[in-house]
Amino acid sequence: MSIRTRFFAAIYDRQMRKVEKGGLTEMRSGLLAQAAGTVLEIGGGTGANLCHYGPQVTSLTVTEPNPSMVKRLERRAQAADAAVLVIRAPAEDLPFETGAFDTVVSTLVLCGVDDQPRAVREIRRVLRPGGHLLFLEHVRAADEKAARKQDRLNWLNRAVVLCDCNRPTVATLEDGGFRISTLAHTELPKAPSFVRPTVVGSAVAPVAGVPVAAVDPSVVTTR
Repeated sequence: MSIRTRFFAAIYDRQMRKVEKGGLTEMRSGLLAQAAGTVLEIGGGTGANLCHYGPQVTSLTVTEPNPSMVKRLERRAQAADAAVLVIRAPAEDLPFETGAFDTVVSTLVLCGVDDQPRAVREIRRVLRPGGHLLFLEHVRAADEKAARKQDRLNWLNRAVVLCDCNRPTVATLEDGGFRISTLAHTELPKAPSFVRPTVVGSAVAPVAGVPVAAVDPSVVTTR
């Protein structure tokens, strides 16, 4: 583990405090109200999502690859109202059986995984057919001028917060076989302009023998 990743874990909560107060905490709460059944959260970080899971969640497993983050995550998990299983593992190599979960949660994670398509394939694998992925991710801007700015400044984003600000995450989910069932385009509050473009939504894992477009006929998209 590098000094850089240890330092990032140590300052993460302080670094995100203004963003959380500016609206990110509310965004987390609204998204996680949809989590139900057996739930896997990837890249749990310091555990910012733990307080937002409701009684409809029957079991909660959280993975995190950064050892320093895991220590902080475990402390919050121990203080949580319900039992939480914390496992150190990357999103690209999830140590679970195929179809093990009803819901997978990813919040500000797919921007920082080493291999985004592989992580999406793993999420799809561990979800049961028809299971849901709930996601909140900052992404590449739809506006080309803004996207070019992201490309120019991505080196800075990687240096400061260890992730890419210009990833086409929704397209990666669709290429990975998911059907986007809800999608809201918004902004990461109180963040630098080049990392603000954000998507919040849900996607459905494919069911064998059922066309992907027919898995969930009621699509609501807000922008």
